[in-house]
Amino acid sequence: MHPFWNSVVKVMPRWLAPNLITFTGFMFLVFNFLMLSFYDYHFDASAEGYTHVPSWVWVAAGLFNFLAYTLDGVDGKQARRTNSSTPLGELFDHGLDSWACVFFVATVYSIFGRGPSGVGVATLYYILWVVLFSFILSHWEKYNTGILFLPWGYDISQVTISIVYIFTAMVGVETWYEPIWWNFHYRDLFTFMILGCSFTVTLPMSLYNVFKASRNNTLKHSSMYEAFLPFLSPVLLCLLSSVWVIFSPSGILQQQPRVFYLMVGTAFANVTCKLIVCQMSNTRCQPLSWLLVPMATVVLLAVTGLVANETLLIYVWTAIVILTHIHYGVSVVSTHTHTLRSFILILPVTADFGIVCRFALHKYVI
Repeated sequence: MHPFWNSVVKVMPRWLAPNLITFTGFMFLVFNFLMLSFYDYHFDASAEGYTHVPSWVWVAAGLFNFLAYTLDGVDGKQARRTNSSTPLGELFDHGLDSWACVFFVATVYSIFGRGPSGVGVATLYYILWVVLFSFILSHWEKYNTGILFLPWGYDISQVTISIVYIFTAMVGVETWYEPIWWNFHYRDLFTFMILGCSFTVTLPMSLYNVFKASRNNTLKHSSMYEAFLPFLSPVLLCLLSSVWVIFSPSGILQQQPRVFYLMVGTAFANVTCKLIVCQMSNTRCQPLSWLLVPMATVVLLAVTGLVANETLLIYVWTAIVILTHIHYGVSVVSTHTHTLRSFILILPVTADFGIVCRFALHKYVI
């Protein structure tokens, strides 16, 4: 896609801020999520016997997804073109990417839905976790090797998803009801592609790159404990949310799948952003994200039945997680900017701007 992105960035005005490009692309994905939430809140609109999503919505979803993907590809090029690359821009880009995972997964889910010819909400929940861990693998690589390797699986998936949206608008969701061959449905192909890319491309390449760095003595962390420490909080988050899913008295995932996915994806993004800060500032990853402490309490209240209205609990907790994550992002940006201004007043003009930016990020490791 680089030749296409290079052509796009050439027509962009130089005054257009790279971070604005990043944020605009992210908002396209958020708008897709909200649009499908309105027409298919419980992921059953694509099932037989339900009112289907209008065709124009799929067209808009395809265009917005491709625009989001394109803007995510050109923001860095615009930054280098205008000599405005900063660690804050890199953090902003990857931080929003980590949050975007849940939006595009949940939006794609509406194509197949949860009907007889669709994908079960529990299956999609575990698919979501495969996507989330695939994302964090790249940043785990950089935490250990100092180099961010980006597999082609993401590019292939984004282009494919955009095409599938447009194709759905043309032929209707009924097309996905029919089996491809014998009893193998399109839903199975959808699941197979995600799992296949993750376990045959992303995971092996990540392990190979880290192993290669270890063999060449360029690994940044000498012990296995330190190398795998970034996975502790994501694994605990996965365990806590899975306990809630499995032992929920009211079957919360069946009742409120969209909100539950949003809660998991946002909490994951918060954990991932702290890893990104660590690998950018060359600091040690903290073992535990504090967000997991109140979440453990919420899960305990839910599975023991101490809170009778589980739906209200998931809505309140999701709102808290979203506000906490937004507050974290705003705090990083504002404090980073304030620290830079302070340093600019006292440092000579020959100072390394990148080092100053990384020092400013150091505060937000925890």
